[in-house]
Amino acid sequence: MERPSNRSYALRGNRPTRAQALAMKTHWSNFSLQVESELEINDVFPDAKEVILEIGSGMGEATAQIADHFPETGFVAVEMHNPGLGALLMLVIEKKLKNIKLIREDATHLLNNFIPDNSIDAVHLFFPDPWPKNRQHKRRIVQDAFVELIASKLKPDGYIHIASDWQPYTDWIKARFERNQRFSGGVIKRPDWRPISKFEGQALKKAHTVTDLKYKKLK
Repeated sequence: MERPSNRSYALRGNRPTRAQALAMKTHWSNFSLQVESELEINDVFPDAKEVILEIGSGMGEATAQIADHFPETGFVAVEMHNPGLGALLMLVIEKKLKNIKLIREDATHLLNNFIPDNSIDAVHLFFPDPWPKNRQHKRRIVQDAFVELIASKLKPDGYIHIASDWQPYTDWIKARFERNQRFSGGVIKRPDWRPISKFEGQALKKAHTVTDLKYKKLK
């Protein structure tokens, strides 16, 4: 049974540009996954060293650059925003990437209903919506139930890598992972391979502190 969850995303400006819509029409069937039954993430890229589930790929800039940097790693990008999916498809075609698949679905719904336990190598969660107002905090994707859900889906020694530019949310994330005994980890140095997207660049111009966190599932 699906665990209850609040919607953790807002579909603002969900109309794609003409170029994004054309990319969706032309290439969606080749690079997307229609998930209607149990999905073994590693079966999507059977020859990959590891397969990373990216929750919320946004406009796809970082996703495409990271995938280009790690051609032997498979990436499954989960996103609800049509312009973002279209933009990522355009980058996939431009860079001739073969190691990305896209899923249009709510990530918690996907994890709860279609992903087997102990089956994921790693998860990327970069710049989730901080929902900064107190009344919005229940919409934050990182909740105690989400942390436990990720723990159940990761393989032993699998990990989740999170980046946030909103310090109160960073503290919130740290608190929820630290009180879950199935994880170890915390703040890490920003890895060289994680590019600065347009969104992150704007955050840095506003003097936001960007924090990377990595939590490993204990055996």
